[in-house]
Amino acid sequence: MSRDAENREQFRPENHDNEHFLLTTVVGSYPKPKWLNRANDLAEDPDSKFTQEHLHEAHDDACRVITNEHERSGLDTVVDGEMRREEMVEYFAHRIPGYEFNGPVKVWGHNYFDKPSVVGEVEYDEPWLVDEFEFTSDVASKPVKVPITGPYTLASWSFNEHYDSEADLAYALADLVNEEIEQLVEAGATYIQIDEPALATTPDDHAIVGECLERIVAGVPDEVRIGLHVCYGDYSRIYPELNDYPIDEFDVELCNGGYEQIDVFTDPEFEPDLALGVVDVHTAEVETVEEIKENIKQGLKVVPPEKLTVSPDCGVKLLPREVAYQKMENMVQAAREVEAELDAGEIDLDAPVPQAD
Repeated sequence: MSRDAENREQFRPENHDNEHFLLTTVVGSYPKPKWLNRANDLAEDPDSKFTQEHLHEAHDDACRVITNEHERSGLDTVVDGEMRREEMVEYFAHRIPGYEFNGPVKVWGHNYFDKPSVVGEVEYDEPWLVDEFEFTSDVASKPVKVPITGPYTLASWSFNEHYDSEADLAYALADLVNEEIEQLVEAGATYIQIDEPALATTPDDHAIVGECLERIVAGVPDEVRIGLHVCYGDYSRIYPELNDYPIDEFDVELCNGGYEQIDVFTDPEFEPDLALGVVDVHTAEVETVEEIKENIKQGLKVVPPEKLTVSPDCGVKLLPREVAYQKMENMVQAAREVEAELDAGEIDLDAPVPQAD
C-alpha cells in the first residue's frame, strides 16, 4: 500500500542520462576504516589518553570518508555507512529511557550480544539520529537515507521486564520511532528506512509489524519515502499481507538465495515499490556488471521499472572495504545500463516469470 506513488522521482539526479530511472541505494552499514576500529578500541582503554572528544572527531572523519565513497560509486542516495553504530539494537537502546544493560549474552558459538532489558516505560528523551543526519547532509551532495532499527526488532531482541507483552512493547517503541521521524523530517529528511530483521525469523508476527508501521507513519508527509527492509527468510509467510503495510518500498534479500522466491511476489500483484538486493553481501566475490544486470531483470518480473529500486541484499559491513565499494560501483553501472536498454526497448517486460523449483 504505497503512500505516494510519485515520491521516488525526487531522487532522480538532475543530469540523469536516461529516460528510465532505477533508484540506486544501499541498505545502511558499510565496512569501517581500520583506523576507526583502532580509535574505538583506544576510547575504551582506561589507560589511553584517547578521549571521547577524539572519538567524536574520528567518527566525523569516517562519516565524511564513507559518504564520499558512496557518492563516488554513483549511488543516487547515500548514507554515512553507520560509522557511529556498532550494533543495531544497542545503539538505540542506549538512547531510550526505560532500557538498561546488564552485560553480554551468548547468542551463538563464541559471539556475544549486549542484549538490553526493558525495565520501565520507554520514552522519547532527545533525538537519536538528527545530528547525524544533519552532519551527513552537510557533507553529501546527494540525498541522504536514514536507516532506523524498527520497533519490532528493538522489542524482540531485548528482555521485556515491564510490558504485559512483547507486542505492547513494540507498539510503545513504534510511537517513539514516529517522534524520531517527525524530528528527522523537520531537519529535512526525505528517505527513511525501517529495519526489521526480526520479522524474518518470526514471520507469523507480520500483523504486529503492520500495526507498528501504522503508528510510525502517522502524520508523516506522503512525500517522505518510507522503506521497510526485511532480511532473508520465508517471504511467502508475510505475502501478500505486506501489501497492506503503509510503506512506499519493501526491501528484500533475494540475491543470496538465487531468486528462488521471486515468484512469491507475483500473485497477487505486488503493491509497494520493490527494493531488490542484486549483489550478495555474504560473499567477497565481486559480481560482474553483466551478472548484476541479470539480477536487476529479476525485479522487472515483479514491478515495472518506475517501481524498482536497486540495492545490495543487506548491509555490507562484513565485507572487505574495497570489495564493498566495487560491488556498489558495479551495481550502479548495471542499473544505468539496464535503464539505457529499457529506453531502447531492448528488454521484454512481458517475459514470463520462472517458477522456483
